[in-house]
Amino acid sequence: MNEIETNGAFTLAEFLTWARIGRTKAYQEIDAGRLKVRKLGRKTLILRTDAEAWLNNLPEAA
Repeated sequence: MNEIETNGAFTLAEFLTWARIGRTKAYQEIDAGRLKVRKLGRKTLILRTDAEAWLNNLPEAA
């Protein structure tokens, strides 16, 4: 496992790499309340558990 896979929290840039989505889509998910974020000063953090919950709540493909 690399460092991104073992962190307790992702920066937004790390999350985008992990989730393989773009910044615009991430902010849409945050604004819709489907993805929880935390703030540490100006830094946006996403807990790994919140990232995994977001991923698990995506609709299944038909």
